[in-house]
Amino acid sequence: MEYRKIKDDDDEVQEDNDVASDLESLKGKSHTVASSNIALATLGGGGGSTERINWKRKGVVTCALTILTSSQAILIVWSKRAGKYEYSVTTANFLVETLKCALSLLALTRIWKNDGVTDDNRLSTTYDEVKVFPIPAALYLFKNLLQYYIFAYVDAPGYQILKNLNIISTGVLYRIILNKKLSEIQWAGFILLCCGCTTAQLNSNSDRVLQTSLPGWIMAIIMALLSGFAGVYTEAIIKKRPSRNINVQNFWLYVFGMAFNAVAIVIQDFDAVANKGFFHGYSFITVLMILNHALSGIAVSMVMKYADNIVKVVYSTSVAMLLTAVVSVFLFNFHLSLAFFLGSTVVSVSVYLHSAGKLR
Repeated sequence: MEYRKIKDDDDEVQEDNDVASDLESLKGKSHTVASSNIALATLGGGGGSTERINWKRKGVVTCALTILTSSQAILIVWSKRAGKYEYSVTTANFLVETLKCALSLLALTRIWKNDGVTDDNRLSTTYDEVKVFPIPAALYLFKNLLQYYIFAYVDAPGYQILKNLNIISTGVLYRIILNKKLSEIQWAGFILLCCGCTTAQLNSNSDRVLQTSLPGWIMAIIMALLSGFAGVYTEAIIKKRPSRNINVQNFWLYVFGMAFNAVAIVIQDFDAVANKGFFHGYSFITVLMILNHALSGIAVSMVMKYADNIVKVVYSTSVAMLLTAVVSVFLFNFHLSLAFFLGSTVVSVSVYLHSAGKLR
């Protein structure tokens, strides 16, 4: 009897020990799980914070580009006097490239002061890296010159309609050059975007959509191809080395742009510049136009670096057309018609389709 009692007591003690061990084990597991959850939450919070920063950066540069693009056509038309440019458009383009180059150097100087000189932000480069920049620089030269001369054949609404040819050329070249597939929904968004932009600018007082001659159409098509190819090609260059500082890449692009525009001045306007002066015919509006083009170029490169060229075309160019029409209500007594509101709705839907239709 005594032996059985002692054994029962031992069994109870063992059971208590087992229960205590189980409790300690559960506490340890709970602590481990809690620690893991905290770690995951921390990692998730950090990733979310980085993603929010990237979205803010994309949003800022895209909104800036939209505002700048909205005012480009207006400033170009305003810079005319008696229907013609009294200044040399080649000198204006040269100053645009010079200003962009100076802004890039200023940004680099600030980076060197704060972070020091590294392999990714130093100006020194290799031939293989820099040899690709003359191609987009030359394309932008011809595209920017045509941007002035096309206004001899079209008015501002007609220019806004023809400008949307860039959307199709950019989408096709984006697929060919960067070999990135666009979903069927995105292609449908492109078609709707063209229809919406065209509808928004229809003239109810005319039987035809455009009052544009054949030279105007040819120049618009050439501009669309030049702009699309230059934009997509530049994006490919910039994203080829993601760690490379964007201001260094911009600097070399703008250096070649300055060189090509200097050649254009010698070929096209050498006598006028030599006899009348480099700044002959410049006005305050001309200065604003040059500043606008320079800042637009910087914003475009930022969009290509941190977003893509499709964003530049879809969000900036198309929304800018609608903003231009709204501003024209106050500046030129533009009449907001039913076509404008219908077109605006279609554009909004197309932008949503492009965003929602991205391939996973």
